[in-house]
Amino acid sequence: MKFKTCISIGENSPQKLEQNLKIALKKSDLVEIRFDFLNQDQIPQVLESVKKNLNNVICTLRPKSEGGKFLGNEKERISILKLIATYDPFLLDVEFSTMKKNSNLAKYLKLTKTNLLISEHDFKKTPKITDLKKKLNQMKKFSSNVKIVTTAKSTNDATTVLQLYNKKGKINLIAFSMGDFGRISRILSLYLGSPFTYVSLGKPIAPGQFSIDEVKKIIDLNKRA
Repeated sequence: MKFKTCISIGENSPQKLEQNLKIALKKSDLVEIRFDFLNQDQIPQVLESVKKNLNNVICTLRPKSEGGKFLGNEKERISILKLIATYDPFLLDVEFSTMKKNSNLAKYLKLTKTNLLISEHDFKKTPKITDLKKKLNQMKKFSSNVKIVTTAKSTNDATTVLQLYNKKGKINLIAFSMGDFGRISRILSLYLGSPFTYVSLGKPIAPGQFSIDEVKKIIDLNKRA
């Protein structure tokens, strides 16, 4: 069984982003571009320059309220999300909270048949498994691709979020915990059915994130065991 990786790229320079994208596509199955790291007026230019590679790219435009760096207002962000959708990326990551609040966006993305990854991040804690299961059921109404990430304050937290794989049904579920206690869940999620795990090229852009080289070593060691 081949385990897939997705390298997250967050750069405030279009040139650096394009450079790292070329490197990442050679090392990893998928790449996530964090467009919120860019100035919003740079995004159309970058979309044009990377459009030939978007069939292997997850596009993300995370607001500050969801741990991102986008500095514009929500109306501007929604407009850019619609623009990204026209480029037909492998997946467009849109927050569950955004989809709930913006029925017009939800209708637009459904009409354009955009491949969505519906995401939810808890940067403070890991909720009870019953609450996580309820959230999963709500999220999968928008897409068969769902991402639920919590913050682990203990190893128990890391195992709690992994219990979602028992109830995932016929969806592509990416579920793990951030932080030092959650690191192992990023690897274990692959063995439980996650389509891929997020990694970095070097310096992590999320708490507890492994580098692509670290994950490859771990998987290779496990194959030999």
